Amino acid sequence: MTDTVIDRFLRYVVIDTQSDPKSPTQPSTEKQKNLGRMLVEELLGLGLSDAHMDEHGYVYATIASNVDKPVPVICFCSHMDTAPDFTGMNVKPQMVRNYGGGDIQLSGDPQQVIRVSDNPSLRDQIGNDIVTTDGTTLLGADDKAGIAEIMTAAQFLVGNPDIRHGTIKLLFTTDEEIGRGVDKVDLKKLGAQFAYTIDGETAGHIEDETFSADGVEITIRGVAIHPGFAKGKMENAIKIAGAIINRLPISAAPETTAGREGFVHPTGVTGSMEKAVVSLIVRDFNDEGLTTKETMLENIVKDVMTDYPGSSFTFEVKEQYRNMKTILDGHPEIVEYAIEAVRRAGMVPVRGSIRGGTDGSLLSFMGLPCANIFAGGHAFHSPLEWVSRQDMEKGVETLVELARIWEERS
Repeated sequence: MTDTVIDRFLRYVVIDTQSDPKSPTQPSTEKQKNLGRMLVEELLGLGLSDAHMDEHGYVYATIASNVDKPVPVICFCSHMDTAPDFTGMNVKPQMVRNYGGGDIQLSGDPQQVIRVSDNPSLRDQIGNDIVTTDGTTLLGADDKAGIAEIMTAAQFLVGNPDIRHGTIKLLFTTDEEIGRGVDKVDLKKLGAQFAYTIDGETAGHIEDETFSADGVEITIRGVAIHPGFAKGKMENAIKIAGAIINRLPISAAPETTAGREGFVHPTGVTGSMEKAVVSLIVRDFNDEGLTTKETMLENIVKDVMTDYPGSSFTFEVKEQYRNMKTILDGHPEIVEYAIEAVRRAGMVPVRGSIRGGTDGSLLSFMGLPCANIFAGGHAFHSPLEWVSRQDMEKGVETLVELARIWEERS
C-alpha cells in the first residue's frame, strides 16, 4: 500500500503546528515537533535510514543516488509551521469533489465564502477536487501541501528504482512563518549544493526572485507628567507615534501596491505616555529601494519630532532577508531545470517574483542557492485557504521530473 499526496496532506493538516513570534525558543512551539516525529517515522518506513529530527525540530533525510556518475546533490525543502495570523487548531478539512464552478460556502461559518471574484484561479479548477477548511481555521496548505508533495515524490522515487537520480536531501523546517525558518539549519550536515523550496502558489509557477526585507523599530521617549498639570509640558509618546504613522504615504502601503512596487508597513505599536515603540517592515526588490524608503521614513520621524522639542527617538534598521535573485543569477541551471520539469509535468511554466520571502531567500545567502516551486495552495494564512488535489499531484510529478533532469544533465 502506498499513500497518495492527498492522503498525506489530509493527515498532516489536522496536526496543529502554528508558530509563535513571541516565543524565544527554536522551534517557537513544541507542537511543531509532533508533525516532525510523524514525518521521521514515515521516512524511516520508506527506507530512508538517516531520517531524524534535531533539537530545533528540523527533519533531515536522504534519498541515496542510484547512479554511478557524479550528480550535484539537490535538496527539497518545505516548512512545517503554519502562520500565527489565524488559528490552526482543530482543522477540519473539507473536500469539494468534482468542483463545478462558482463560490464555495464553508460549512463551519456561513460568513466565510471562497469567492471566484477573489480567487480567479478557481476558474482553472473545474472538475478537480478542492480541499478547504470548514471556515473556522486556516488550512495549512502553506506549507503542508509542499511537505505532502515532497514525501510523495520520495515514496515514488524509492519505489521506482528505474528512475535515475542523484542524491536528494530532504529538509523540513520550523518557524518559517515568523522569519526564523533556517536560522539553525546545519548546512554541512545537509550536504546539498542546490535547493528548492516547495512553498509557492499557483501550479506551474517558479520564483527566482523575492523582496529584499528590513525591519525598522522606532522608539520614542516622550515627556510624561500628571495630566492635571500637563499644559505646555506633556509630550505624549503615544500621540507622537500616531503622528508618525499618520504621515506614512498611502501610495507606499501594501494595500496600494502590486507587482514590483515595494512598501512601508506598520506591524505593531506599543506604548505609554513616556515611551512608545513603532515596528515596521520595509520591502523592495532591490537594496536601493529599501534605502530610499528607510530614508523617507526617518525624515518623517525627524519632521514630526520638531513639534516635540522635549522628546527624543531612536531609529533602528535590522536586515531580515535579501532578494535571492542576486545569488540565483549565478546558477541559471537551477531555474532552467525547474522550468523543464514543469513542462514535462504537462504545465506551462511561469517564472516570477514573490512579494515576500521564503526559506530559500536566506538559504541562498547562507551558501545554498535555492529557488521556489509551486505547492498549489491559495489564500494563505486565512480561513479561505484552499488547494486542489490535482495541483498537488502535478507538484509531485514536477519533483520527480526535476530529480530525473539533474541526473540527465550531469
